[in-house]
Amino acid sequence: MSNMFYFTGGMTHASGWRSTTADRPPSVRRMLRPILVACALALSACGQAATTEPPAVAPPRHTPAAAPLVSAPDLCPMPDSGFECELQRRIKAVQEYAETRPGSVGIVLRDRESGAMWRNGNAGDLTWTASTIKLAIAVNLLERHRAGKIRLSNEDRRLMTAMLHSSDADATDTLWRRYGGTTFNASFANYGMTELVAQKGYSATFPYWGFEKCTTNDLDRLINHVLDTVPAEDRAYLVGQMREVGPEQQWGVWGPDSGAKNGWAEEDSGWVVNSVGFVGPAERYTLAIMNDLKGQGGYDEGRATSTEITRLLFR
Repeated sequence: MSNMFYFTGGMTHASGWRSTTADRPPSVRRMLRPILVACALALSACGQAATTEPPAVAPPRHTPAAAPLVSAPDLCPMPDSGFECELQRRIKAVQEYAETRPGSVGIVLRDRESGAMWRNGNAGDLTWTASTIKLAIAVNLLERHRAGKIRLSNEDRRLMTAMLHSSDADATDTLWRRYGGTTFNASFANYGMTELVAQKGYSATFPYWGFEKCTTNDLDRLINHVLDTVPAEDRAYLVGQMREVGPEQQWGVWGPDSGAKNGWAEEDSGWVVNSVGFVGPAERYTLAIMNDLKGQGGYDEGRATSTEITRLLFR
């Protein structure tokens, strides 16, 4: 056997003939059998491994495109106004609300800290002042007293307090007659009420505080004159009075952190319901509202309008 070489399976014999396991001697077959079995098992395992399908792989998930960012004008509807974004949204809500209310509504909002100001389209409408002009009367009396032109008595001061606290018309009449209605009217423009016009034909005396018209812009300038120009002692008195008005005026701009001078009257064109005042620490914001209902509503509707405007802006 030294001249013969054997290979597994159908390999070529060294002498040139083909051989299978069955052709080999029994002793060789016995010796090769375990090897052949092992190889068969190995080949079988390899075949299985080779034919086993790879584990399924989930297709890659589709990542949706990011939603487009909302544009800044939608977030801040008045980006050039100077007001903070939240207040811009509140102003927009006020604009929409005012358009649903009876008559016409003039509105002017001012931030005294930043200087930002917003006025709506009716802020220049000439409207009956009603009792809002009593604030200007008080400013004039204090100014003349400080200048030594008049001397306010204790009785005068009591009348002034009644005029501001409960909007007392009789007290206002007494002060108007005592200290000259014409003198009052000549001074109102100095307080920013440059568009104010006394109305003729409504009273025996002219001018008369009860029949005057001005714009919401006038009331805005008046309240800012009070807060920025009036001497400190007189300003403290006026602000204190506006913060502590009686039940008759606890609506509109008035509130826990606010002060107001309100006016309401039924005129020949219908009810007017007005409110002017300030809101916030150090009277940061001023707000003037004039609602000329034009026969489309009365006192209750006007009071609700000015109160809701204030609530939408600040509460």
